[in-house]
Amino acid sequence: MRLILAAALLASTSPAAAQALHQYGALAISPTGDRVAAVESAGGHGVVTVRGTADGRVLRTIDPCKTCSYSGLTFAPNGDLVFLVRDTAAVRLSYADATTTRTIATIPGIAQTPRVSPDGTRIALLVTLGAAKESGATQAGVRMIGEIGEKNDEQRLAVFDIGKPAATVTPLSPAGRYVYEYDWTPDGRGFVATTALGNGDNNWWVATLDAIDARTGAVRPIAKPVTQLNQPRVSPDGRTVAYVGGLMSDFGSIGGDVFTVPLAGGTPRNITAGAKSTVTTIDWTAGGLRTVTLAGDRIQFGTLTPGQSVAPGFAKPASSAAGDGRAVFSADGRIAAAVVQDYEHAPAIYAGPVAAQANGVRQITHDNDAAPALASARSIAWQNEGYDVQGWLLAPRTAPAGKAPMITMVHGGPSAASMPGYVSAGSMNGALLKAGYYVFLPNPRGSFGQGEAFTAANKRDFGGGDLRDILAGIDAVERVAPVDDARLGLGGCSYGGFMAMWTNTQTNRFKAIVAGAGLSNWVSYYGTNGIDQWLLPFFGKTMYDDIKAYEDVSAVYQAKKAKTPTFIYVGERDIEVPPTQSIEWWHALKDRGVPVSLVIYPDAGHCVTAPEQASDVRARAIAWFDTYVKAAK
Repeated sequence: MRLILAAALLASTSPAAAQALHQYGALAISPTGDRVAAVESAGGHGVVTVRGTADGRVLRTIDPCKTCSYSGLTFAPNGDLVFLVRDTAAVRLSYADATTTRTIATIPGIAQTPRVSPDGTRIALLVTLGAAKESGATQAGVRMIGEIGEKNDEQRLAVFDIGKPAATVTPLSPAGRYVYEYDWTPDGRGFVATTALGNGDNNWWVATLDAIDARTGAVRPIAKPVTQLNQPRVSPDGRTVAYVGGLMSDFGSIGGDVFTVPLAGGTPRNITAGAKSTVTTIDWTAGGLRTVTLAGDRIQFGTLTPGQSVAPGFAKPASSAAGDGRAVFSADGRIAAAVVQDYEHAPAIYAGPVAAQANGVRQITHDNDAAPALASARSIAWQNEGYDVQGWLLAPRTAPAGKAPMITMVHGGPSAASMPGYVSAGSMNGALLKAGYYVFLPNPRGSFGQGEAFTAANKRDFGGGDLRDILAGIDAVERVAPVDDARLGLGGCSYGGFMAMWTNTQTNRFKAIVAGAGLSNWVSYYGTNGIDQWLLPFFGKTMYDDIKAYEDVSAVYQAKKAKTPTFIYVGERDIEVPPTQSIEWWHALKDRGVPVSLVIYPDAGHCVTAPEQASDVRARAIAWFDTYVKAAK
């Protein structure tokens, strides 16, 4: 389930705030590691910018369409650049050599993830012809009218000849099979891919690892893992496939252990079993496996040898992003690059040798160096019921006199983590800090960062051990910071919205709650959401086969115990958590005489991310907390 981080909402910025920051998107690195490319902007139209990794100097800008957006940057083996150009009508697959940019194909729909063949003659691309919606379950869904469930968007693999522009787009992979991710085999004769039959939004949780023939499109199964899987990567000798496997609550929220399996097929082997960290990105380079891991409060770029612990290199209490992962690596695995940020420092491109050394991965851009630090951040660690738990405490740069109120924001997922992201003036975190609140971002059991056993510790225990971890974390904060226990608030979106609703029935410790896209009734949710398959790894059985397990963690069944004033918000076209879940909880609280407000945002998807609507959410949330938390006695 794309129960995305509450932090994603918290990081949403108003247009004015966004213009103040230099943005770097879709970061790619050249095969030799001497250049990086990104879509860069200062809040307006973005352009493709190529820089040197040694010093960050701009070498070239590419902007063939002043009214288009760019994405999917990737380098060809010879160092030329491939990217996607999108306008309102179509997506163009573009190829830029040293002097010119030309169109290879025009896709009447949407497209993503271009990858050039090892011999540099072809480009593979994921295409959705005639798409009815944007790709992904967090996007606003189509209207639920007509015969339901009979027609779905299909993301298929297509291949194009670099030397011959395509007049039409004919997918290679078969109809009826949704392709999520893929990688070329070194010989260029095929692909490995994660795929599923039927609805792509819903069936990623049962996706399989498959081989696809590059000539015929024939599909051959490689493995059917018992966990969710992401980022299939083929070894340089073409014999083995590696992937990140684990308990993941949504496609794109990547985390787990690293598994390998023969390309010919077999049983996957966990080569990082027992690690006390979470692998979030892998790449199989000529120099071996490279990884990005989250270990407690730090990201680490490292080298993985099967049977050994990851050898960490660059490490920092920050977050990183690049391409379709957390970092990108040169063909030989020696150089890494990523966009790095933390709560006090705005995004910057970092690049350099992976190995831990004085001249390793370092900051190479400085466009945002003058961005002010609006928060003072510290990592908080505590133990609860035998678990090591971590979270982040944000304080106003100018601390209020005496004890201050605090808002705890619970991340979505649950398989995810609150990771450092720059606090801008137009974000929810920034607004809360400006209003005089401390902000606590816990990573309780079920989160990434402490190993796979920790991530799986809330299976069939939603709102149990994870809530106890959060309450213990608040105690830990109060031991080191001037937080007023009589003025606490709670918020979150998606799984964080569920926790906000559920907590109202478990404790009266909080004076006000803000619940975004929350789940109040897992029984009715199972039958009305668009991604019911995500529930099976967590509950073990369908709702129809084990209804009591779903009832036991549903707030509506314990509504009589709810007393905390609650502001609820949700998107009208949210297919991950339909608005009916918010309506049920609004009705329950209203029936019990609990102060409650519900706003359903028109045409919005999961967690309401459009700038104007997100700004309205922030304003209403701050007003709600001010009324019930700040004024509490």
